[in-house]
Amino acid sequence: MNPTPRSPAAPANRAIAARDWEHRAGELGDRLPTGFEVAVATSAFQIEGAARDGGRGDSVWDTFSQVPGRIRDGSNASVSTDHVKNYGEDTSLLRDLGVDSYAFSFGWTRLQPEGRGALNRNGLAIYDRLLDALLADGIRSSATLSHWDLPAVLRGGWLNRDTAGRFADYAHAVGEAFGDRIDAWVTLFEPATVTTKGYALGTHAPGRTLLFDALPTAHHQLLAHGLAVQALRAADVRGRIGLVNSHTPVQSVTDRDQDRSYAALYDLLQNRLFADPVLLGHYPDPLEPFAVELRTLLEADPEDLRTIHQPLDFYGLSYSEPARVASGATVLKAPDGRAIPITSWPFHLEAFREHPTTSAGVVNAPEYVAVALAEILARYPDLPPVYLSLAGGAFADQADARHQVQDPARVDYLAEHLVAALDATAPGGAAAAMDLRGVTFWSLLDAFEWNAGYTQPTGLVHVDFTDDRRTRTPKLSYRWLQHALANR
Repeated sequence: MNPTPRSPAAPANRAIAARDWEHRAGELGDRLPTGFEVAVATSAFQIEGAARDGGRGDSVWDTFSQVPGRIRDGSNASVSTDHVKNYGEDTSLLRDLGVDSYAFSFGWTRLQPEGRGALNRNGLAIYDRLLDALLADGIRSSATLSHWDLPAVLRGGWLNRDTAGRFADYAHAVGEAFGDRIDAWVTLFEPATVTTKGYALGTHAPGRTLLFDALPTAHHQLLAHGLAVQALRAADVRGRIGLVNSHTPVQSVTDRDQDRSYAALYDLLQNRLFADPVLLGHYPDPLEPFAVELRTLLEADPEDLRTIHQPLDFYGLSYSEPARVASGATVLKAPDGRAIPITSWPFHLEAFREHPTTSAGVVNAPEYVAVALAEILARYPDLPPVYLSLAGGAFADQADARHQVQDPARVDYLAEHLVAALDATAPGGAAAAMDLRGVTFWSLLDAFEWNAGYTQPTGLVHVDFTDDRRTRTPKLSYRWLQHALANR
């Protein structure tokens, strides 16, 4: 954590990637190291649709989406991109794009509708077809067991320790079913997001607003991860095993003690709480001013920590944006100036006014990729090989009458973040000692973007959600990445 408000200098060539994009894509292709794996990603709940088909059970996101006001545009993912019916077209898009790997997630509720028991035959058939199509096109697969998805029937969700055991049983069954065809296994994707947004602040499913009382969900997810690693190895899967944790570079807005203390707290809650047990085998020491709120860390069972601290074949690092922290709860104001009651931590995030944002309000600061990589390397010198997952660039796409989308801002966004990662891990870079093996871009398709609904497209491929066929049309960003990969 950098406690001061200083920012890294922006590279001199910012915002030029989309100009003469074919030439710059060729240059980028030349820079990709031999064997560097480039993937694009989706997640099950966001794209699959077919919500009532084949015995699929309800996810916590199905339940969450039914509550008025939870989803920005009032939508749901019951059809979304209809990937279950259009998987053949989607695998063709992957093949034509030229990526090495496809990062997708299994729908726990599609494979195990009750969160326990034998796997659903219809769900197995769906993923059988997908994996066979990927293999036929020579595309490697990276499969996530749970990407923010949880069967609604599991009482208490991640607040319940028993959910970790259910997850391990699910992992073993899925490993036995698909272990011969999957190249990489991700147990959990960004458990910090589930704890913070799903259980502490309530902006994601299941919509709980527990603040510090949400901390048990972090422990139970991490325990589930460790048990799942053991279960996958017991199932003798042939693929590599890891997880994906988010990492947010954190600053305090000033050098005042109170701001610095809350910045350190945010760093602990967002970063160290999830990485330290996995990579070091223990929780971070609770910060003295917050010992009561963080007492859960001191109460962790040492046997649980040994389970969590499993040897990993790789470590996935998800970067989205930096955070600038100040003391004082978040206060939202109505147009008439009245405060709007919300659940908030005792601190808030200040804007990075020196950087632009995406349409989702995410700070567009690729120079912080180097900060994130360097911080991880400094904290965890015995890192396994790292794969970087880059947040999707949400921009206000405008499709013409032929569904064509010219999205140079997304090209800039993706290119600059990738170049920042390559620079940071090159000789002389801020994280030169890191073994960075690949990058994953979000996302292949426009999709249901969680509580934003369909208002924040992030895909390389435009999906027409007004059309029952869900017509897919590659954007300029798709052609850019295709050109870069063809020039490796």
